[in-house]
Amino acid sequence: MKKKRKLRADRLLILIIAAALIIGIPAKVIASLAGRGKEPAPQQTAETAETVPAESAEPVVETYQAKLFMAGDALIHGAVYYCAQQPNGTYDFHEIMKNMKTLAEDYDLRYYNQETILGGTEMGLSSYPRFNTPQEFGDTMVDYGFNLVSTANNHSLDMDETGILRSTAYWKSKEDLGVHMTGTFDSPEAQQALPVYEVNGITYTFLAYTYGCNGLEPPAGKEYLVNLYPGHEEEMLEKVRQAKEVSDVVIICMHWGTEYSMDVNEEQLSLAQQLSDAGADIIIGCHPHVIEPIQWLNDGKTIVYYSLGNMVSAQDQLPRIIGMIGGVTITKTVTDGVSEISLSDARADLIYTKYDIIGGHFYNFRVYPFSDLTEELLPDHEAIYNEFSSKITELDPTILVGGF
Repeated sequence: MKKKRKLRADRLLILIIAAALIIGIPAKVIASLAGRGKEPAPQQTAETAETVPAESAEPVVETYQAKLFMAGDALIHGAVYYCAQQPNGTYDFHEIMKNMKTLAEDYDLRYYNQETILGGTEMGLSSYPRFNTPQEFGDTMVDYGFNLVSTANNHSLDMDETGILRSTAYWKSKEDLGVHMTGTFDSPEAQQALPVYEVNGITYTFLAYTYGCNGLEPPAGKEYLVNLYPGHEEEMLEKVRQAKEVSDVVIICMHWGTEYSMDVNEEQLSLAQQLSDAGADIIIGCHPHVIEPIQWLNDGKTIVYYSLGNMVSAQDQLPRIIGMIGGVTITKTVTDGVSEISLSDARADLIYTKYDIIGGHFYNFRVYPFSDLTEELLPDHEAIYNEFSSKITELDPTILVGGF
């Protein structure tokens, strides 16, 4: 019965619309008439919405990048600081090191190893075998933008505990300038801390360890003064693991290797692999005072500079007066909140420390990139460059040489 009434209503509506068209009733009114009597369209509910396929959203990707520059040992012999002495008794190393400023200026992070303790003139300056260096050398490096400094090395205890405390106080005074020092400490709390720093949206942890201190030991109960890794390898690896949990990148500086050997020894190879497995991204090696090769580990996860050699010194023969500078690009890619770190463009080049000896005295110290050398500054410099460059790529031919 309901169906028949529905059919009759539809026929009646058709007749009304036809009549309306004949007598010229406006289209809007006709449309209104046509809509009457129809059932309303169903409203979308939560249940029906779930069945409608949503358009796939594009992933949100953010990219951050920073570049790290690396230089080796600042081995400040007496001849070097005598050359830097000014008429008023102060010291100024800017002229000696000015080429390092140019080489590093395009980099966000700039690292070097302060091999000799910066105890300052108040302690009395000294040279080999137990060094104490003017703090003005640190001033120069800070002025030139160097902001990562390792102090864990075999000369860390040359001036005993007092030297470390004075050095630590000096580097703390530079923290407001964004300078970070690690490897020696003034308290157990400072040694055990795991600071996380940030550059260009990338977080990083900076660590440093040494194989020893030339037979010198910290006072009993004050082992925190310097990071020593022999006998503490697992503690060091655990520190790296913890650092990787809280930061994007782990940079660790290792004072290791065989002095004056350009070949990587078995301990270096073993420790480098363990550090990489634990989470280290960048391993920077110093101590041999000569350069050693560079190598990628774990399919490009970790880059190892086994030894950068000397940045500046008064050592007097090849290969000790040839140093290495290094650079690597760090990229952080964040996709929908998930971060991934990659390293690229691992590169290196050579530097040379030039000085004159006149009447047994040293003059005119200057650090040069090989690109600035002439035959007068270093005879056969092109042949020397080719020879030492082949050492850089000995373990990995993909390493780029040049480009600074």
